Amino acid sequence: MSRPPNWKPRKGSKAALFLELARPNREGFSRAVSVKEFIGKYEGLRFGNGGSWVRQDGPLARRYNIRIHKKRNAISAVELQGYKKVEIKKPIPASIRKQFKDKRCAVLDTSSKIEIDHKDGRLDDPRLSDPSRVTSDDFQALSKPVNNAKRAHCKKCRETDQRYDAKRLGFPIAQYAGDEMYNGTCIGCYWHDPKRFIETVCEQLRRQSPGEH
Repeated sequence: MSRPPNWKPRKGSKAALFLELARPNREGFSRAVSVKEFIGKYEGLRFGNGGSWVRQDGPLARRYNIRIHKKRNAISAVELQGYKKVEIKKPIPASIRKQFKDKRCAVLDTSSKIEIDHKDGRLDDPRLSDPSRVTSDDFQALSKPVNNAKRAHCKKCRETDQRYDAKRLGFPIAQYAGDEMYNGTCIGCYWHDPKRFIETVCEQLRRQSPGEH
């Protein structure tokens, strides 16, 4: 759900100048503002190397989804496409913690430094913030190194909307449902549920085996 940002850019900053020029609507969407409009009062918005004020770690990108339009590898326009989702806290109920007490890592089959991981790596499902609505199937046991790796891949997916390609791990498919682009669900990605991913791949291979016909 869209929300207005609880933030006002510093007066005279590049973020403030762009918002004044772009005039995003109440849901955080704006027109595509051409770089040709960066003149006069807005001349400070002109890009040098890298387009510093539209970087993902900048104040504007932390509040808005920014789409960069390019022509011949040069930025031609900047557009705002809604507010960034709010990261929600997702408490793990004691009853579920108890169920995972003796679980082994779903990837390494080890019992050392086990962490209870939310399978959904997007941090934006309101249901997961309600302890009365979550189930054990929303979680998995991962060792700390594996969980750290998953966080890194999920972070990359959030930044690029490119889901993890499991072929990099030697699997015959990249995702078992959906495709390489994130489209509102993590299901089908290896990191969402490694066990289910492997089970699905094995089932597909069994179906393709001549001995099954």
